[in-house]
Amino acid sequence: MSLPASDEGEEEQGTYLGEYEGERNEREERHGMGKAILPNLDSYTGMYEDGRRHGTGVYRFKNEARYTGEYQYNKKHGQGTFIYPDGSKYEGQWVKDQRCGSGTYYYVNGDIYTGEWEEHVRHGQGSYIYAGTKSQYIGCWANGRMNGFGELIHANHKYVGTFKDDRPDGIGKYVFDIGCEQQGTYVQVRKDQDLSLFEEEEIAQVTIPVWIAGATTGLHLKPSQEELPVEHIEEEEEAKEPEVLEEEGEEKEAEPEKTEESSDNTDPEAETILLGQGDVPQASLEDNDAEDEDEVDIPQED
Repeated sequence: MSLPASDEGEEEQGTYLGEYEGERNEREERHGMGKAILPNLDSYTGMYEDGRRHGTGVYRFKNEARYTGEYQYNKKHGQGTFIYPDGSKYEGQWVKDQRCGSGTYYYVNGDIYTGEWEEHVRHGQGSYIYAGTKSQYIGCWANGRMNGFGELIHANHKYVGTFKDDRPDGIGKYVFDIGCEQQGTYVQVRKDQDLSLFEEEEIAQVTIPVWIAGATTGLHLKPSQEELPVEHIEEEEEAKEPEVLEEEGEEKEAEPEKTEESSDNTDPEAETILLGQGDVPQASLEDNDAEDEDEVDIPQED
C-alpha cells in the first residue's frame, strides 16, 4: 500500500517565481524573512537565503497539504511536520526532502507508526499500533516492512520471534497472560489460489505462515494451593476447577484482526495455520487484500 501522493517536489522553478514580499540581499535575491505566492498558487512564508528557502518556514500547497518546519537550500531538512491532503500526518526528521531519522506517522485510518525512517520508508527500530484492535508490533523494520526480531502484542497474548516481509517466520514463541508459553516455528507453506474467475485455467502460488507448535510450559494458577489455608484447600479446589477448565479451553490465538478498509490493514497473524500440541487452536484463514508488493497490508511509503 502507498502513503498519500506526495507534493514534496521542487517548488519555485522557472524564470518566473511568482509574487514576493520580504527582505532581499544586495543582489536583489530573496534573503531573510519573506512571503511568496508561487505561479502554481502554492505559498511559502518563512526564511530565505540567497534566493532559496533556508531556515524555518511554512509551505502551503494548493491541494491543502502543508509542511511546517526546517529547510536547507530549498529542501525539507531537519525537523518538520507534513500534513497530507487526506489528513494523515508525519512529524519528525527530514533529510533532503525525505523522511529520515526519527519520526511518527499518523495514518488516516488511525494507525500510528513511531520509530526510525530511511529514504522515506520505515527502516530500523519502530512500533506500529493498529487502531482497530489496539494490537502493537514492536521491533525491527527494513524497507518499509517488518523484518527481523520483534514482538506482536495482543490483548491477552503476544508472539515473540522473527519476521520476514510483514509475516512471522522461523523460531518464536507465544506468551499467554494465564502464565504459559508455547515454543514453536513458523514455516511458509505454498497454497494454490484459483484465479479462474479472472483468467481461465490460471493458478497462482501464495504462501501462508504455518505454526508448528512445540512444548507448552510454565502454566501457573493463581492463587496456588500452597498459599491457601489447609481447611480451605478442598473448598477452593471445588470452586476453581471449573475456572481452570474454562481457561484451558479458551482460544489463545486471536481472531484475524483487520484495521479500517481505508488502508486494508491486516494483523500479521491474520492468515496463519496452527499445528501441533498445546491448546492453541487452528486459526481461521482469510484472504489478504494486499497489493502485489505487500502481502500484509500495512501502509507502505512511496
